[in-house]
Amino acid sequence: MAGGRILAVGSGSEVQAFTGPSTEVVDIGGGLLTPGFQDAHVHPVYGGAQMSQCDLHDIVTCDESVAAVGKYAVAHPELPWILGGGWSMEAFPGGTPTKELLDAVVPDRPVFLPNRDGHSGWVNSAALEAAGITRDTPDPGDGRIERDADGEPTGCLQEGAMSLVSALVPAPTDADYDRALDVAQAYLFSLGITGWQDAIVGEVNGRPDNLEAYVRGARDGRLKARVVGALWWERSRGLEQIAEMVQRRTAGAVGRFRATSVKIMQDGVAENFTAAMTAPYLDACGCQTQNAGLSFVDPTLLDDAVVALDAEGFQVHFHALGDRAVREALDAIAAARAANGMNDLRHHLAHIQVVHPDDIPRFAELGAAANMQPLWACHEPQMDELTIPFLGEPRWRWQYPFGDLERAGARLVGGSDWSVSSPDVMWGTHVAVTRMPPPDGDDHGGKEAFLPEQALSLESALTAYTQGSAWVNHLDADTGTLDVGKYADLALLDRDPFAVDPMEIGTVEVLQTFVEGERVFAK
Repeated sequence: MAGGRILAVGSGSEVQAFTGPSTEVVDIGGGLLTPGFQDAHVHPVYGGAQMSQCDLHDIVTCDESVAAVGKYAVAHPELPWILGGGWSMEAFPGGTPTKELLDAVVPDRPVFLPNRDGHSGWVNSAALEAAGITRDTPDPGDGRIERDADGEPTGCLQEGAMSLVSALVPAPTDADYDRALDVAQAYLFSLGITGWQDAIVGEVNGRPDNLEAYVRGARDGRLKARVVGALWWERSRGLEQIAEMVQRRTAGAVGRFRATSVKIMQDGVAENFTAAMTAPYLDACGCQTQNAGLSFVDPTLLDDAVVALDAEGFQVHFHALGDRAVREALDAIAAARAANGMNDLRHHLAHIQVVHPDDIPRFAELGAAANMQPLWACHEPQMDELTIPFLGEPRWRWQYPFGDLERAGARLVGGSDWSVSSPDVMWGTHVAVTRMPPPDGDDHGGKEAFLPEQALSLESALTAYTQGSAWVNHLDADTGTLDVGKYADLALLDRDPFAVDPMEIGTVEVLQTFVEGERVFAK
């Protein structure tokens, strides 16, 4: 490599002519050299911030979660709020922790802790009091205050209800965000990730805008990864915000950062019954309820918004988890195609947990990419206890249909949704190929493959995290494959995953990571 780009690809003898006295030769041994991975849906600034706060991501029980919060509070008596998050829904009955658990360890200060997926918030009595939340507080239109049988708030806030408390949280400083981005980038480099799409760039749920953190990092050279920012669509507003997004796109074009995508969160998540479904959820007894989830953006407005964004040259990045949300997103893309014609903006739907079979072929027909988070597609307590029983037959079998999408010609791209779940590409690849938990991940004893007919080949899974995500980020001309002339964005694996047992794919580790030939991580 030279000038940051690949000069030649071949065997040792074939590239020998390109070496000289000052050439560094790296012996990959029995490992595998791959294009640098790219994460098509990730939240690095928020993930980096949580790593330095009360981080509950590696904890899976109620008692351990409460103890960790108490320990953190004792260690930080100077903090006016206890912040962090990452708790696991499966650790608590019904997936909803209570204020009493927090009151026992932090009675004197407000606590606000989003869960792993960021769709629920756990608060104590002090936080509820600070926000003025009582039994008489109405649910916001895009969320729900969990209540007990008497109507009293229990201490769990769903979706938009979190903003009732998060709006009061002390805002991080520029230095806090810069440090969070630096921490996150170093962590992602350690996993071979050389580029990503940040799925929320903007102010959301009371968290300050993170756009300037990227601009500062890109301007001073700290941001070495290639990043596309997805500007946050404020669902309480309408088309008037598009003009602001055009301005932000211009202001955000610095160095290796571009804010060329727009994130529209169309629904919530299945575990708290806010994912938008074409039919209602079931209750614990298996009977149909009246709740079919939430469409955060009215479908008519969604169509108009996507048509207008498409006309302005924005890529649209949808959060579409339930089958109704997926259909609404595809309908909006279809409206844009009808109004503006086909183009190369590369709209994509993230999460795609439940996809109605009728909508599988529409991805390829509309040129919409399927943005997968494969790590979730396995049997584990959250899936088996909080999702499958409430989806019922046959809908639970429509989950994460990666194989069907590929067979129907859809373009697959790979993401993690970190800090919701691990950004380890080899863990995600392991699940995509085996439909079972990675052996070194949060393996809770899943003994059978989850819908194995939806498994991908190893080649397809790794392609999604390299060429696929490079494509969705409009970086495929310069990255995503090992071709002469492309940037030397590389990841060196300790073993060749094609040579190991499929059940060991998740144990493969990254030894070194390079961006334009510069070593940015070494184990």
